[in-house]
Amino acid sequence: MTREGFAKAGRVLASLLLAGLVGGAADEAAPFDTEHWRKVFARPDHMPTPADNPATPEKIVLGAKLFEETRLSGSGDMACSTCHQADLSFSDGVDRHIGHDGQPLGRRTPPLWNLAWGLSFFWDGRASSLETQAMAPIENEREMAGNLQTALRELGADPQMHQAFAAAFPDDPAVKQDNLAKALAAFQRTLISPETRFDRWVKGDDKALEPDEMAGFALFVGKASCVACHQGWRFTDEAFHDIGLPSEDRGRGPILGLKAADHAFKTPSLRERVWSAPYMHDGSLTTFEDVVDHYAKRIVQRPTLSADLPQRIELSTTERAQLVAFLNTLSSDDPPRPASLPPRTMSWGTNAEAVATSTVSQKDRRFSPGAVILKVGEALRILNDDTRVHNVRLDGPGKSFNSDAQNPGDTVAIGFDQPGHYDVICGIHPEMRLSVDVAPVP
Repeated sequence: MTREGFAKAGRVLASLLLAGLVGGAADEAAPFDTEHWRKVFARPDHMPTPADNPATPEKIVLGAKLFEETRLSGSGDMACSTCHQADLSFSDGVDRHIGHDGQPLGRRTPPLWNLAWGLSFFWDGRASSLETQAMAPIENEREMAGNLQTALRELGADPQMHQAFAAAFPDDPAVKQDNLAKALAAFQRTLISPETRFDRWVKGDDKALEPDEMAGFALFVGKASCVACHQGWRFTDEAFHDIGLPSEDRGRGPILGLKAADHAFKTPSLRERVWSAPYMHDGSLTTFEDVVDHYAKRIVQRPTLSADLPQRIELSTTERAQLVAFLNTLSSDDPPRPASLPPRTMSWGTNAEAVATSTVSQKDRRFSPGAVILKVGEALRILNDDTRVHNVRLDGPGKSFNSDAQNPGDTVAIGFDQPGHYDVICGIHPEMRLSVDVAPVP
């Protein structure tokens, strides 16, 4: 869907709201219009891309590399992925990330799913494109604290990186800021959240959602009026609202120079939000239950409060649980990892990657084989060739190791320098067990 199409859809939905066809008390007595809502929440059939930065495989590959590139930071140990972690919906799991000065940043790290359809970026919308957005955190002294010109010189001196830029930009192969921004933006546009059970319902599968989840959806588009702001397949109207959080942050107001926009922040998408807690621009709400409770009874009254918020929502305990049940259907069963993001190798122990002599599979929620015999100095390679996220936890003679989230395609390499018996489990699926015996060198 183009930006014009997105805006048109928003105007149609707004007219329905004004006509009283969705939201409010009238909705409680009206029959649920299944086909209407399936059309409203249908996914687009293609990804938009700007004419001045068309997507190419080479450009996306370069962007994915730059997303993990620590040389873009002043300290040399931070990358975009430091805060935008794939297994946390490209967020970081904390209310506010700690900045270079040791103090929490002003706002929550936002997720990155489905930004190809975005109209503005950052919580306050100060960037008008992904290309503009991509540059800002790099030189922000409290975020990556990098120096773009220094970073570009270092990247340009790297033969492999120079080759990657030339492949991505054959007509203008320079390692320069414009190309850096275009590559990062091209990669970010590929971060499209996968279909969930809700999408299967949208496509016509009446059995995809449980009764409580359907009841929650009816509340979402009806009595609770969440759809007033969380519109369309991404569940965002791309607009800015003061939702009554007790925060001194003025948000959109200073960007526009309008007091009427004070305390207003961009409506976040609800896609894959199970993995991106805590919530809101300041990370002040820990769970979906907290979010529902905020709208039901904790809204701070002030002149700038959004007119799209219902004046009063009376939700029973059961209805709140149903709303939460529905919100969960907008996320995958496991944190999804886009195909455009290259697999990682996480290493532990001496020469773990260089001397890996055995490989264990994690397919179908089981280690295969379930037992391995090695010698001191050898290493083990554990490959996640499953469709699920796993984790490797190892305990043995005086040693322990706990990997990060291991997404499909990721590898954990473990080197052993002491003999003994080691137990390995998956922390996410503890029924997965692997026995490792390491014999001394004769």
